[in-house]
Amino acid sequence: MSIVVVGSVAYDSVETPAGSAPDILGGAATYFSIAARFFAPVSVVAVVGSDFKAESRQVLSSHNIDLRGLEQRPGKTFRWHGRYHEDMNTRDTLSVALNVFEGFRPTLLPDQRRCDYLFLANINPELQASVLDQTQSPRLVAGDTMNKWIAESSAVLKKLLPRIDILTLNDEEARMLSGEHNLVRAGRAILKMGPKTLLVKRGEYGVLQFSSESMFAVPAYPLEEVIDPTGAGDTFAGGFMGFLARNGRVTESTLRTAVVYGSVMASFVVEKFGLDRLLSLSWEEIDNRYRAFIELTDSHHSRWISQ
Repeated sequence: MSIVVVGSVAYDSVETPAGSAPDILGGAATYFSIAARFFAPVSVVAVVGSDFKAESRQVLSSHNIDLRGLEQRPGKTFRWHGRYHEDMNTRDTLSVALNVFEGFRPTLLPDQRRCDYLFLANINPELQASVLDQTQSPRLVAGDTMNKWIAESSAVLKKLLPRIDILTLNDEEARMLSGEHNLVRAGRAILKMGPKTLLVKRGEYGVLQFSSESMFAVPAYPLEEVIDPTGAGDTFAGGFMGFLARNGRVTESTLRTAVVYGSVMASFVVEKFGLDRLLSLSWEEIDNRYRAFIELTDSHHSRWISQ
């Protein structure tokens, strides 16, 4: 099953307590697709400028990502510059230049309109709705948003939510959208707005999954050192959607397993700056960490029962 992702491809300049990395390949669609391609074919819909480097395109195409929907226009590629605080959970955006991304109007190719799995990365909800209007009954639609759209385009966003199967937010955004400080109350309130499933990303504290019948909590995989959290949420979404597309079924069980795989993928990306860790990653490493993750949370594991 193939996945179409619509979002940003960008150049990031990142500063963390571990160091800095200027002008590295980033963007929501980039992190998502590099993670998802371990599980299923991925097709990107995005826009870049005339300054987009040939080696950046090669990074994506060499990892079997379909770039027919990556439009190149005169001008500069979207750029973001951020600095993380010591705890890595907060960051300051030092500069944002949307450049060609400001006029981005996604247009799907004929085969992309027939996609089975669609991920609407963090873009204006009006654009997300226009992409949905172009599709022909996808099996699963997931979407992301941010505080900017919650504040500035609340009505449009809330009109879109009933058309989305799975919504991903961070904890701050969930509180903002729902008006509830308690995350359990926030999750229940957002489900009433339309999505069938809600995933609340909580950084180093893990992920909360809400559905109409249940709630599921997964911790973040414990790491001795985090180098760069940029793209962790989009990497999580890529692993999550990738597993669902690979499995071909959406049940409570597959959703929960997908959350774990998403968390596993996110745990890798933060180990180095930008995409570096994902680009060197092997399936064996993913599988081993998945098994370690399960053992980490299994109180009845056979290893301990005999003791």
